[in-house]
Amino acid sequence: MNNRARAFREGAAQSISPEPTKEQSANPKKSRAGRNLPASIAVGVGLGGLALTLLLAPTVFFLGFAMIVAIMAEYEMAGALARIKIKLCLPPLLVGTVGMLLCAYLLGPEGLWAAVLATMIACAIWRLSVGPSKFATRDLLATCFVAIYLPFLASFVIVMLHNPHHPAPIILWIVITICNDIGGYAAGVLKGKHPMAPAVSPAKSWEGFAGSVLMCTVAAAIGVWLTSTQLWVIPVLGLLTPVIATCGDLGESLIKRDLKLKDMGSLLPGHGGVMDRLDSLLLTVPLFFVVSLFIF
Repeated sequence: MNNRARAFREGAAQSISPEPTKEQSANPKKSRAGRNLPASIAVGVGLGGLALTLLLAPTVFFLGFAMIVAIMAEYEMAGALARIKIKLCLPPLLVGTVGMLLCAYLLGPEGLWAAVLATMIACAIWRLSVGPSKFATRDLLATCFVAIYLPFLASFVIVMLHNPHHPAPIILWIVITICNDIGGYAAGVLKGKHPMAPAVSPAKSWEGFAGSVLMCTVAAAIGVWLTSTQLWVIPVLGLLTPVIATCGDLGESLIKRDLKLKDMGSLLPGHGGVMDRLDSLLLTVPLFFVVSLFIF
């Protein structure tokens, strides 16, 4: 019976495990910053419009959207990590992702913590039950990292769906974080001369960071004016958002450099993969969740 159960688990894991991600060939039609700018703008506007439409619909629709995006990102991460022979415990991780987001929606933060713990335990049991391996600990730690990095952080968005002033907190989060990317991109292309972390992301410059701070501060000021909230929100979001978002961007760049990848995937033209679009958003959402508790 144990051998049959083990064979079933191995077969289930193998059937949904992606192939190792391949490095994308260079695209000659790129801007100075290394992206296809028209495609990037078109995809960004389309994603922004979709998110806004779902935020104005009943909250269950945005919950479903978040589940789909999280699962796609995890599958993408699994393919990227497979390049260095790391095998994520995908079956329990995917089930746990749905459980985390659902618990955050139905039970709030308390339910989320319970779901995170249950997911990690399930992943540990799954990996250890496959059989002894010198890579078991490495695979399990990588799986737990992805569980925190993706569904756990994304769950803060789901908790904000129940804010009395929904969808204002989530719109502020999306708009100000995107302003960080736009401001950094524009200032970096026009004035970028001093690399921030050349060994990790050569295109990231201190001038670009200054542009991010400026644009995030302007966006935060407009958000405070539109929502009639406290003025202290402007410096908090205007300064902390670029810092945290830049850490998220550089953190993902470091992972990609270790994996010898330029992009995590190729699903989103001009952006790369799903994770290439989520890197800043995932890291900034806890900040906006905490701020929303005080201003809304």
